[in-house]
Amino acid sequence: MPRAKKGFKARRRRNRIFKVAQGFFGSRSRLFKVTRVAVMHAWYDAYKGRKKRKRDMRRLWIVRIGAGARLNGTSYSRLIGGLHKANVAIDRKILADIAVADPEGFAAIAKVARGA
Repeated sequence: MPRAKKGFKARRRRNRIFKVAQGFFGSRSRLFKVTRVAVMHAWYDAYKGRKKRKRDMRRLWIVRIGAGARLNGTSYSRLIGGLHKANVAIDRKILADIAVADPEGFAAIAKVARGA
């Protein structure tokens, strides 16, 4: 009796994994067992990367706000503390965008924070 290789269903399942692994180097895109492990690791790293991107962006915003604060004669922590005391509700993303795109507007915000 000939050996059964599961035919169409198995090929379709393998092809789904191979399609994800296009562009992987060497046997990581050609041999099913190796490819499956590589894809699982890639998905795991992508999941971690989506979480890490949020942390990285917040760090970038803080650096940009800190640089803008230094140009206006204060520090990042004093600026944020002053904004909280003055009840100015601007999140770090918007504040960083203002610091880069509109230095005069950021100077006005820094003045409000310094006054509080």
